[in-house]
Amino acid sequence: MQVLEQSVVVFSQNYLPLCRVNIKRAIVLLVSNKAEPVDFSTEGGWLVRSPSLVVSVPKHIRLKIAAAERMWKMPPVTRREVLRRDHHSCQYCGSTKRLTLDHLIPRSKGGLHTWDNVVTACERCNSRKGDKTLGEVGMQLQKKPKAPQHPAVSFAEQFWIDMQANLE
Repeated sequence: MQVLEQSVVVFSQNYLPLCRVNIKRAIVLLVSNKAEPVDFSTEGGWLVRSPSLVVSVPKHIRLKIAAAERMWKMPPVTRREVLRRDHHSCQYCGSTKRLTLDHLIPRSKGGLHTWDNVVTACERCNSRKGDKTLGEVGMQLQKKPKAPQHPAVSFAEQFWIDMQANLE
């Protein structure tokens, strides 16, 4: 694989994994002294050569500067976002055909249009459930609905899961 197609994990000053950046961005952070190498594994990084400079780029870098935390706004509950969260599949039967949105507690019974009350459902399951709650119909969800996480939090969780898998 080409060296310039690789990515580097960036940590905050407190060693919280923030994101992945391409190797070009990592080189800029290292050369401008805004980041430093972090050695988590025995595996090295990459050597990047230019006509006047050879840079050793590690797989993990830590920011030396305090990165201003970007404000993250919770996305609105829209069809597109709910389908993305539910991986474009019915949360009752797993179908990926003719998808609609379903309110777990129907709006007619006081249910709100919120992240924890809206799921993706195929037309068949949605009409079977109708204007009733899950308990009244005897249906079960495959996965409990929840609001989207801050991207840095989900990245950090996945990073530590991957690190633990590599250690085993």
